[in-house]
Amino acid sequence: MAILQNLSGTEDILPPQPGQGAPMADTGVWQALEARAREILGRAAYREIRTPIFEQTALFERGIGEATDVVGKEMYTFKDRGDRSLTLRPEGTAGVVRAYIQHKLHAQGNVQRLWYTGPMFRYERPQKGRQRQFHQLGAEVLGSGDPRADVEVIAIATDILRALGLENLTFYLNSVGTAADRQRYRDALVDYLTPHKADLDPDSQDRLSRNPLRILDSKDPKTQEIAQSAPSILDYLAPDSRQHFDQVQQQLKDLAIPFEINPRLVRGLDYYTHTAFEIQSSDLGAQATVCGGGRYDGLVSQLGGPETPAVGWAMGLERLALLLQQRQAVAAAPLDFYLVSRGDRATAQTVKIAQTLRQVGFSVEVDLSGSAFGKQFKRADRSGAAACLVLGDAEAEAGTINLKWLLSGEQTTLAQATLLDSAGALHQQIAAARA
Repeated sequence: MAILQNLSGTEDILPPQPGQGAPMADTGVWQALEARAREILGRAAYREIRTPIFEQTALFERGIGEATDVVGKEMYTFKDRGDRSLTLRPEGTAGVVRAYIQHKLHAQGNVQRLWYTGPMFRYERPQKGRQRQFHQLGAEVLGSGDPRADVEVIAIATDILRALGLENLTFYLNSVGTAADRQRYRDALVDYLTPHKADLDPDSQDRLSRNPLRILDSKDPKTQEIAQSAPSILDYLAPDSRQHFDQVQQQLKDLAIPFEINPRLVRGLDYYTHTAFEIQSSDLGAQATVCGGGRYDGLVSQLGGPETPAVGWAMGLERLALLLQQRQAVAAAPLDFYLVSRGDRATAQTVKIAQTLRQVGFSVEVDLSGSAFGKQFKRADRSGAAACLVLGDAEAEAGTINLKWLLSGEQTTLAQATLLDSAGALHQQIAAARA
């Protein structure tokens, strides 16, 4: 019988395997990444929101835009037993906005600072850093049109990436203006590109009538060459849009956050207005973007809510995990004790001993193999534990347990009844052994 395997475009994220190199980032890397992001977002008063992984298809068609590649080519859409069209979420913002409207969070009268994390789904060609089931961390500020909100979310994204120790990052910034600004620019862009239509790649020829701004994001070399001489959207910003963009730039300079203006940065979704940005890593090759976002002042009203300015971003966790794995920046949480035992009476006591130690803050792994002590000791050495606890029937009878420090080889015997009394000293000894 053939062994069942995961589908193309999905990955199993495995626990850290002591002493073995992992082909992909393990769960230890992911947990460290998520913990640091959660801490930084919490300090900035962002609160977590969790939305369903599938929604009505109309949410993404109306929110993201039917002319986008995401809606037109990449969504996982299906009919349920009630003949309703449902879609696995391809991104997080639309679901957050739907929840914001449905639960009347706007009625609270204050700015909503929200963050989320979880799996997203797009049917794309799988490659390094891009899967069909992928994970994002996102932050959204709903209810403020102040340029300070744009800068705040950018600063938090920068803080997270810096806290993870990531390097070789470049921050690109642009403004896509208002809907009226973009319409003026769209007309000028179509006028410029139409004479070059035959030289554009097939996707860009199709986009010329449906979504011409996306042509600027084409990866086709010939199309990129043509786009180099295209008009700049910055020349079509109304005075208010220009003022907003100038204020964002000045505040980023005040925070010493370096950036480069990229007038061809338009992002892939229709809901963006004003500020658009990406943070890219030169360590990732073609899939270089680790964070992208911007302002989307019209999305809440477009989905049936009140006029609500908003801004946010999303980070691709697979790409961040790859960067951390490459740098070996995250070590697995160290194990304090590896508990081995032989004999019926001894093995019966191991659960209680392990649980007693865990309740006072130690990490303990119990060897459940029942094999000879020699094999158990080899596993203890590979576990990375600070010490090995050894329990045989003789120790069980006497109410003692042997402790062996794995680096120094020093051994001692402790009374099981005094383990809790020894906790403070043991914590200090473990810290000293790892120093």
